[in-house]
Formats: sequence, C-alpha cells, structure tokens
Amino acid sequence: MARLSRLTLPGYPHHVIQRGNNGQAIFASAADYQTLLDLLDENARKFAVDIHAYVLMSNHFHLLVTPQTLEALPQMMQAVGRRYVRYFNDSQKRSGTLWEGRYKSTLIQADRYLLACMAYIDLNPVRAGLVAQARDYRWSSHGHYTGQHIDKLITPHPLVWALGNTPFAREAAYAELVQSGISPVQQVALTDSALRGWALGDTDFVADLQKRTERRVTKSTAGRPVSPKKL
Repeated sequence: MARLSRLTLPGYPHHVIQRGNNGQAIFASAADYQTLLDLLDENARKFAVDIHAYVLMSNHFHLLVTPQTLEALPQMMQAVGRRYVRYFNDSQKRSGTLWEGRYKSTLIQADRYLLACMAYIDLNPVRAGLVAQARDYRWSSHGHYTGQHIDKLITPHPLVWALGNTPFAREAAYAELVQSGISPVQQVALTDSALRGWALGDTDFVADLQKRTERRVTKSTAGRPVSPKKL
C-alpha cells in the first residue's frame, strides 16, 4: 500500500516532529544545538517558512511553522536535515542515518490550537523532567516570548500579538498561558495528529481543508489509538 503523502498547504500553521533514529541522540554538544538553529534560520528565510515556535530535545525536535508556498516546508526540512546530518557525522566521526525516517507533520486550526501547540512545545522539557519550569530550558522559543531574549529565528503568529497591547502584557500573558499548561486531551490530540498526519481542528475547519487538497485530511474509519511517546 502506498505511503500517504504529507498534508501540507501554504498559509496554515503546521506542527512538525523530527526524531532521531531508534531514539538516538541527535545532539552531542551545545554547538550542535546552535548549528541546527542556524540551519533552520538560514533555510526558513531561503524557502519562505515562518517559524513560530520550537524546542530541541536530546533525540528529537518540534517546530510550529507556517509555510508560504506549497513546497516551502519540505524544501526547508530536506535542506536542514541533509546538512545537519553531514555536520553531525563529521563532528562525531560517524556515518549512516541520523533521522528516524521522514519528518512528521500536520496542519492545525490556528484559532483553536495554535497557542496550545506553542505551550505543548515549550513544556516538552518539563514533561521530560529536564527542568522544573519552561523558562529554565535553553533550547526553545519560550525565552523569546517571555522577554528573556530576542530570537532571530522566530516570526510571531498574529494570535500572539492579540495576547496584549504592549510587549510586557504579551510576555506576561504568554508566560501565564504556558504556566497553566494544557489538558491531557489537548496533549494527546497534538501528538497523535502530528504522528499520524491528520489535520487537527473542528468539523468546519477540516471540511474546508478537504476542499483545498486531494489528499485525505482525516482518517476515514476509526482505528486503534496510538499511545503517544514523550514528545
């Protein structure tokens, strides 16, 4: 049976997950984390992809992005993936694959899930027990939105601007949003949709999406749920 193509459409937020092969580490030093961020910055600009949020974990990473053209996201991910593997293999004196197959992604409904997805991404290190608070983790976009530093990689989504009338108000509102966390239902929905490649949104959103692509945007029949890993 042919593998289902990724669901990608320009102008919509996409939640992206890329994992290391067999759960292996994809970073060995701080320089490795920074190299991947630099590659994302370079290629997001080159291929017209707005990066709204990210977190780099030891063996995988998440992105929340909006591609501006149909091919922008796959072109960016292919360029970043290939160049990072060459860099990592050279620096670690290794060869062979680094990624667990192709990246996973799906579209999400912005007004219903975008801010929840940002919080989900920021809270990855907390769920993994690496830090007590999202603000304590270095390799995520959380610090940009809470005023700790300016991250040139980030292009805020318009919904973030709606959190407050001033930078301070937006930073405080976003910090509170992440501190409050997301529900278990939202967490499972965000993980499952990205791993399966089905659109995440309400009935009207999904129906509208289906008019814009020949690729199925939701599963046609009910199936057994997949237990989400720590992502």
